[in-house]
Amino acid sequence: MQPISVMQDIPLLDCPTDYFVGDATGALMNEYGRFPCKIKCGVYAFLVRGTASATLNITKYTFNAGDVIWMESGSFLMIHEFSEDALVYYLLFSSAFLERNANRLRLNFTTFDLQSPVIHNDEQFRSLLENAFKLLLQAINCQPSAMNSSVMTHIYSIILQYFDDYAKQSENYVARPQDRKSEIYREYSALVLKHYHEWHHVAQYADAMRITMPHLCSSIKAACGKTAGELINAALLTDAKSQLKITNMQIKEIALSLGFENVAFFNRFFKTHTSMTPKEYRTKE
Repeated sequence: MQPISVMQDIPLLDCPTDYFVGDATGALMNEYGRFPCKIKCGVYAFLVRGTASATLNITKYTFNAGDVIWMESGSFLMIHEFSEDALVYYLLFSSAFLERNANRLRLNFTTFDLQSPVIHNDEQFRSLLENAFKLLLQAINCQPSAMNSSVMTHIYSIILQYFDDYAKQSENYVARPQDRKSEIYREYSALVLKHYHEWHHVAQYADAMRITMPHLCSSIKAACGKTAGELINAALLTDAKSQLKITNMQIKEIALSLGFENVAFFNRFFKTHTSMTPKEYRTKE
């Protein structure tokens, strides 16, 4: 499979090839901020300069120059803003590539049990990362290309190991939360992202976690400032908005895929939280 390097548009939902390497300005990245999307590819990004803010899954993050971000396949992404001077390098791995290499690359990583998928690097390491991306682009663009899917499998493994090693060594990243409320929040968030399309009620998560409803609700509120129900709604709305904008599925089909009994319930839920019907949102520029 032939790789693609730099293109004007970023195939953010999934890659047409095994991997995709490029760079993008803040202006281009802001074009992706009009609506949320559920990405199918794995994304490794390095913010060379500037600042940015985005919601990944159900958590909002701010990014500064030198930050590295890893997004797993199936993540929700909503870009809020990139500064005008921003420049980001990115390396995408297609869902087909990830699935094909799942068994080979299944290691005991701690990083993805953490709440934050972001690594903050010092100035010296930023320079090394920037040079590494430039070298990777040169290797791909030379004729014939010095890169192939087999080599990229090793690079993917190195990236995961890099996150894992950082998680183990940094004082800012711990394998387990420091308090019980944070631990409950982490477990609850993971369950929401796994079951939001079938479990719409907080009680279902409390039962699965084997804790009382009051304990769950108070812990979530203390840990993140939002209610447990708001996190479920956020996941449902993000997925709904993504499907309305980037698919041709009928609204009824979207409603059923998100676990609503009928389209009327879905319409009422969507309008309550957005002040628009699903149809109005889909046709809005």
